[in-house]
Amino acid sequence: MILLHGWPYDIHSFVDVALLLAAAGYRVLNPYLRGYGPTRFISDATLRNGQPAALATGVIAFMDALGIQSAVIAGFDGGARSANLVAALWPERCKAMVYVSGYLIGSQEAGPMPLPPQAELEWWYQYYFATERGRAGYERYRREFARLIWKLAASPKWAFDDATFDRSAVAFDNPDHVAIAIHNYRWRLSLAQGESRYDAYEVRLARFLSIAVPSIIMEATPMARRILRPPPTPGNSRGAPRTASSRAASDTTYRRKPLGNLRRRSSTWTNGTD
Repeated sequence: MILLHGWPYDIHSFVDVALLLAAAGYRVLNPYLRGYGPTRFISDATLRNGQPAALATGVIAFMDALGIQSAVIAGFDGGARSANLVAALWPERCKAMVYVSGYLIGSQEAGPMPLPPQAELEWWYQYYFATERGRAGYERYRREFARLIWKLAASPKWAFDDATFDRSAVAFDNPDHVAIAIHNYRWRLSLAQGESRYDAYEVRLARFLSIAVPSIIMEATPMARRILRPPPTPGNSRGAPRTASSRAASDTTYRRKPLGNLRRRSSTWTNGTD
């Protein structure tokens, strides 16, 4: 089982579930995503690319490096988006999927479509990151920024303590973290270019591909459902998550409890490959 965290979190988001899965006999892989923790790029010249297809192909490269033909993939936020992309583009590599916040496949064409004002308010940091002031602000105050997101947007009902936050915040000190996060949000608004090697994937993803692998969808709040559903298409008139063999756990508050470090049979990926 491969567990993919999101922004601005790290591998400790899965500290509870990884232990439970390992105790049940699963091989659990809980990787730092690019730009977090000790991950590193081989070349200084490599684009610090945060576009969705780049992150998803990173999951496939990770599996290839470990000789894993297929796995159950779980994730939230950006990790859920990568899980969606792997399931849609390479279904033979994804036995099943568990993800939070609904269908997250998008495109640059869909990015400029306006949302209702309340939904746009939820994305205030996306527009902040579109400015140079926002990039500089996140670089200077990355821990303060992450703590604010935890409190206001991602986990507003989670009464985490300083020790729990500090355990994850170390991962944001990665020298590539800000560049990748900023590129991810700017790419969505067509304010940053990706890499041509991912163009064919992005063209396919822009069609809002169906996901046929068995899936469990955990949606955080009614607001999340309104914000994160794909726009209506001829084959998807209501904009509902396009998944087959799925069941939803609706209105579930996604929480992470402070427990001890991962141990025993769960594994942690600590080396970048880009």
